[in-house]
Amino acid sequence: MSNGRILHTMLRVGDLDKSIAFYTDVIGMKLLRKNENTEYKYTLAFLGFGNNPDAAEIELTYNWGVSEYDLGSAYGHIAIGVDDIYTTCDAIKAAGGNVTREPGPVKGGTTEIAFIKDPDGYMVELIQNTQADAGIEG
Repeated sequence: MSNGRILHTMLRVGDLDKSIAFYTDVIGMKLLRKNENTEYKYTLAFLGFGNNPDAAEIELTYNWGVSEYDLGSAYGHIAIGVDDIYTTCDAIKAAGGNVTREPGPVKGGTTEIAFIKDPDGYMVELIQNTQADAGIEG
């Protein structure tokens, strides 16, 4: 699979408008496209910082009439690189976002991270861009 690449990550959401507002107004993504399937009663919204193939996207899936999901214990988080993690977290809080782990070095290391929670409880990790390419390092 030498030409493989990540296209999108799909999340099931209970309130599509609220989730779109979070990912656009709080995180700064753009709503790229939205598709409604009336026969099977679901709506898809694709968001991102850019379009495929240049950037991966988030697919929000709203199954009509389903307002919440059991997130399970296997899911971890989405990671997003940011230029200034401290300013970004301040802006997220000012926009009504929920910062669950304040910015600072990862335990036992130097990579600066923070965590925020979206309206459905999915975790989003923020990583300082100068350190994002290396992953989490000590």
